[in-house]
Amino acid sequence: MSDEVLPVSEEILTSAKDQLDEEEITLADNEDILHTLSELTPVYENDRSYFVLGNYEREPIRRLNLVVDRLNRRQNAYAFRMVDIRGEWDNSIQKFCLIADIVTYLVGIAEKDASDFLVEQGLLVGTTEYFSKSHVLKREYEDEEHPFGWMQDGVFELFDQEGWLYRWQTEEKLVEAAENLP
Repeated sequence: MSDEVLPVSEEILTSAKDQLDEEEITLADNEDILHTLSELTPVYENDRSYFVLGNYEREPIRRLNLVVDRLNRRQNAYAFRMVDIRGEWDNSIQKFCLIADIVTYLVGIAEKDASDFLVEQGLLVGTTEYFSKSHVLKREYEDEEHPFGWMQDGVFELFDQEGWLYRWQTEEKLVEAAENLP
């Protein structure tokens, strides 16, 4: 795999880059970044770190927490969600990239709800660095063949080709999928 941007997310990546380019970092922004980095000390103190992404609505966040809990039970591992890192950030893409750059693994929990991690999925496949350390736990729905749409299906196909897509239907299967992560 080369260092080129993968074509699936070119539009999303361009939009994210444009948004980042428009932002000027003030001294206060810089202080927030330094504070955020200090909160990420467990990332550096453990052999593996997992940045867990997904939907923060009531039921889906419960499943996110299940995965975070399961991963945190591992020896020398630290798992966390974006909301676990405090600070007011005007640019969530900037916050995502800062954290994604330093963790060992990015883990997405994909459900069909609208507030899923769609932008982050584009960023995960948009660069070789993020893609190579990403794994997706994709929820399967019995009555729906394509609940996510063609764009996300393309993203999932890329992860599946690498063996980094894990399918689940029940919370029990979600926990099993989390246990199969590196």
